[in-house]
Amino acid sequence: MKYVCRRVLAGLVTMLMVSFLTFSAFSLISGDTATAMLGTTATPERLAALRAELGLDRPLPVRYGEWLRDCLRGDLGVSTSYRQPVQELLAPKIRLTLCLSLMSFLLITAVSIPLGVWSAGLRRLEGARTALNQLGMAVPPFFTGILLSWVFGVGLKWFTPGQFPDAGQDLAGAAAYLLFAAVSLSVPRIAMTVRMLRSTVQEELGKDYVRTAIARGNDRGQVLRRHVLKNALSPVITFLAQTMAELVAGSIVVEQVFVIPGLGRMLVTSISNRDYPVVQAIVVILAFWVVLAGTAADLINQRIDPRLRLGGAA
Repeated sequence: MKYVCRRVLAGLVTMLMVSFLTFSAFSLISGDTATAMLGTTATPERLAALRAELGLDRPLPVRYGEWLRDCLRGDLGVSTSYRQPVQELLAPKIRLTLCLSLMSFLLITAVSIPLGVWSAGLRRLEGARTALNQLGMAVPPFFTGILLSWVFGVGLKWFTPGQFPDAGQDLAGAAAYLLFAAVSLSVPRIAMTVRMLRSTVQEELGKDYVRTAIARGNDRGQVLRRHVLKNALSPVITFLAQTMAELVAGSIVVEQVFVIPGLGRMLVTSISNRDYPVVQAIVVILAFWVVLAGTAADLINQRIDPRLRLGGAA
């Protein structure tokens, strides 16, 4: 319990630091919100009046405290480009990006864990397997996305590249469209996870407790499932948690390739428009997701590995 409290507290402190650094960075960037809102009509007098109206003339700690208070209430500010509350603007984008990331994560888990365990016991075709694995890790998601769009979109006409279906009218079409983007996003991570799991399983299989268990007549498959896999999964779980966090950030490029109106496209558009409230909110959301994934991985590992439980209780 102490370990859980420490990890949750560390996550909260990290989020507080990230939010303060993000808020400070955007406050120091030349061209503040008032300048972006007034555009070409900005004059020194109008800038001073609007900054006073928005509270931009107050000290940074005061503005950060008010912004943090509003964030805790669910108020992320107002977009300078769309003149809408940021939370209303981002809500559908977040759902779409999370669906894409979750779909990619499920593909990674469902494919890489069985394949990693299977390849750990396979002694043949070592060179071909290594080359295929290296190829999967080397190919960037945007290239895989372009290739999938060309083969299945332009060639086979399974979907129309650049035209994301409205989920409210065609849920199946939207899910199928997201699936191709999820495949392109997950291929490198599948290769990395397979390689890591294969290495950890082989390392565990060479340990004394495995040889002793098999020598006593225990079934090799049963030893693998009950003991080897549990010990081998600990570093893989941490890697998968990092993967889940990175999938959200990595979806930015894939969303551009498939023209998916998610968080990534909104981030790129907001940076181009100097819409700092939206960019700031997206950065904080991504940071929160990374911290949450890391904390969840530590708690899962602490649950699986008895040594971590003993260390956390100490």
